[in-house]
Amino acid sequence: MITRALDAGVPAGWVAGDEVYGANPGLRAELEARQIGYVLAVACDHRVGFGGATQRADALLRQVPARAWQQLSCGKGAKGHRLYQWAFLRLDHDGPAPTEQAGQHWLMIRRNHKTGELAYYRCYTPRPTPLAVLVKVAGRRWTVEERFQTGKGLCGLDQHQLRRWRSWYRWVTLAMLAHAFLVVAAVTEHARHPPPAGLIGLTCNELQHLFAALVIQPVADAAHRLRWSVWRRRHQARARTCHYRRQAAWQP
Repeated sequence: MITRALDAGVPAGWVAGDEVYGANPGLRAELEARQIGYVLAVACDHRVGFGGATQRADALLRQVPARAWQQLSCGKGAKGHRLYQWAFLRLDHDGPAPTEQAGQHWLMIRRNHKTGELAYYRCYTPRPTPLAVLVKVAGRRWTVEERFQTGKGLCGLDQHQLRRWRSWYRWVTLAMLAHAFLVVAAVTEHARHPPPAGLIGLTCNELQHLFAALVIQPVADAAHRLRWSVWRRRHQARARTCHYRRQAAWQP
């Protein structure tokens, strides 16, 4: 699917994926042949080449010096920045002897500074790339997963009871179209009418509430629903501000 999208001319600077994609050597080789960087999660027992030998990913943790860890945000969440400690190790070149134009292979490690939980990523960069860029790419996968969750919760993406591919395809297409409508409406509203201080911008969730109450099944007291919408947005803005302030207070 990824190669078909690239062959069709879909622009892509990076590819991010979970452990299913990180364990696929064919996908990695195809992306490297196209000179497209990737950040793919791998299991702790995934084997990589390092120091002339093949080792488990978690076995390389002891090769990371204490000073190499950097605390970086991989994106904004509902309760503040997604802050983790990150480090990466240069891996041996995988495949034929590298040329002058060969990219670089890395094992990136993510550590939760509170629980110590670890995650591993296999990375390829066509050109020298700082750690912060790889962290940002890894964080984009959360955005994609969040869009799937909102598509399921707001537009019924997973609520089909179909057995034929064509019926499933139609259902999913309509659900994705409905989700695209909410996203475009939210972005357009933010661009034309930025939210005042103390309110968050209209979200897909809020637009779905308003669309259902004012368009699909109009209620008698529309003004009451609009007041409730403003109250929710003000409450969410206060909660977000409190979360970010608390997180900032915890930073060393």
